[in-house]
Amino acid sequence: MKPQPQSQPPTTDPAQDRKLARRAANGDRAAQRRVGEIAHPMIRYQTGRFCPRFCHDNYYRFQCTLPSAPLSRNRNLPLCEWGNASYGWMLDELTRPERLRRFEGRDGASLGAYQFRVANSLPFYERWKDWRLGRRAHVPTYIQDLAPDAALIFHRLRQGENSALIAQRLGRPEEEVDVLAQRIVVELTRRQRLHLLDPPREISLSSLGASDGEMADDTHQADLPWEDPAPDERDAQARLRKAWRQLTAVEQFVLEAMLIEEQAAEDVLAALRQLDLPLSKRVPAAQTDRQQLYYFRRKAVARLARLSGLEEV
Repeated sequence: MKPQPQSQPPTTDPAQDRKLARRAANGDRAAQRRVGEIAHPMIRYQTGRFCPRFCHDNYYRFQCTLPSAPLSRNRNLPLCEWGNASYGWMLDELTRPERLRRFEGRDGASLGAYQFRVANSLPFYERWKDWRLGRRAHVPTYIQDLAPDAALIFHRLRQGENSALIAQRLGRPEEEVDVLAQRIVVELTRRQRLHLLDPPREISLSSLGASDGEMADDTHQADLPWEDPAPDERDAQARLRKAWRQLTAVEQFVLEAMLIEEQAAEDVLAALRQLDLPLSKRVPAAQTDRQQLYYFRRKAVARLARLSGLEEV
């Protein structure tokens, strides 16, 4: 995934950025290329964050194409497809016409700030995860290696389909599908991973108020651990979530990177410089140092605590 050089710094005039977004949405090739250049640093940084979280055992089977990834010791391994594919997915998400037409430059926000907010939002991460994992279920490599259709059969089994229906969908003999399904179950059982085939479950809340006599089958009742937080803890979590939404995108970015993901200050500074995100209007991003970063983090934590009404965060 070779980064493309940026021919000029990102535009900061909201009026000009709106025109640029409209031209790109209407198919102007030069404008589309410029919008892609603005989004490039964010995409490069986010692929470096997202991909390693779900790399699984691909690291040992392929050579990673991310710019920040260490070189594989075995140069004979094929290149991993997920880095470039993730870059393409994020580029499409940030530059597709429907999204560009929604950009209005409110409160003086530039196009780069708009894309930054989208790229660091939870829905963006969840959509990427859905695309990356497929139905939000990872198929282990040892299952994929069983046969070309093993991953498809795995997903169908997880949805609760029987061998006959799966065979009909795939256009293969039922005997072959049944044998492969049994191999999948045996392999998962041997590795104590059979729970991966458990389908997503929905529980009807209407049954919670049923009396003992109304239970369909009381022979399978069992005590379940109560993991719900206490009322005061739920209230504190709700206030904290509400306060978090009131923080700026840069405050959320710094707190998530340094407190949640525990990234080193040098890495966070490098990301801020690459994305051209200053912590203060008086200090450019390229001149931000560790002391200013820690001061900004301390102020952001104090603001989050004040907004949420909590003494400690």
